[in-house]
Amino acid sequence: MESDGMLGDLVSAECSLVVQAFRPAGVHMIRNSTILALALVLCASAPALAEIDLSGSWASINHEDALERGAGPNPDDWAGLPFNEAGRAKALSFTQSIISMPERTCWFQTQWHIAAGPFSLRMWAVPDPITGKVLAWTIAAWETRAPMIIWMDGRPHPSKNAPHDQTGFTTGVWNGNELVTTTTHLKTGYIRRNGAASSDQATITTHFRRHGDLLTLTLLMDDPVYLTEPYILTRSYNLSTNPVAIGGPPCIVGDEGVESGRVPHYLPGKNPFIDEIAKRYGIPPDAAMGGAETMYPEYREKIRSKFVRPVKCTINCG
Repeated sequence: MESDGMLGDLVSAECSLVVQAFRPAGVHMIRNSTILALALVLCASAPALAEIDLSGSWASINHEDALERGAGPNPDDWAGLPFNEAGRAKALSFTQSIISMPERTCWFQTQWHIAAGPFSLRMWAVPDPITGKVLAWTIAAWETRAPMIIWMDGRPHPSKNAPHDQTGFTTGVWNGNELVTTTTHLKTGYIRRNGAASSDQATITTHFRRHGDLLTLTLLMDDPVYLTEPYILTRSYNLSTNPVAIGGPPCIVGDEGVESGRVPHYLPGKNPFIDEIAKRYGIPPDAAMGGAETMYPEYREKIRSKFVRPVKCTINCG
């Protein structure tokens, strides 16, 4: 697919050369102007070769970040997340029992879980009924995530005071053979399933790149409430001839044992899993608490002297 983008660039370059070659000059102005006009018409009719077809069923490659996309990340492991103090405090107050509250049993995840979740994608174009141009791209819903509609018609994002939901509002533009989307107006959600939160001021920028039968998504989360810099996550999918299931069974709220009026949480200093990573893997708790510096390989040198290799790995050792 990169060749399509290169071909589009070549077409643009050729048109530029044509314009320069036939620029009116001297006594040949009238004849050259006519040829120039014809050349511009031909260039204008050249197809937008950079835009590519993203439609189809895309099977998730779940050995990437297998722990996160399978059983789930370790409790209180936020290494690599650019937390600020508010983000860290929010995560430390989290307990899995919170999703047993009746009002949260059927709570959708945000669009971040296109990459953070374990599910495959089904994607299709929505054409304008008059012109046939792509009006929007749709990524189908899961049972835990609302559908994503990527508007391609240049419409602006709503006011910052407009209602927020788990669907958000997404627009897209083509940058060569790459689709770049921006998602705003999301409700609060989770970056990781162990309590790392995103706020309702978060913005997600997603890059869709197709290379033959491989689709790669790169997501950047900007969140002024909980993060000090963008958090980046990538995810790849294989084109599948088997249709990817969409939607899912209806979610039915039931009693999961949380007493009425109680919000499960941990008070400051009471989270029992804060030493979990140190006990299991010998990794210093400072690293597990996240922060921008834990995103970079140089951080390993800072904690090297604090690392104590465990005698035996007992869980998630693959």
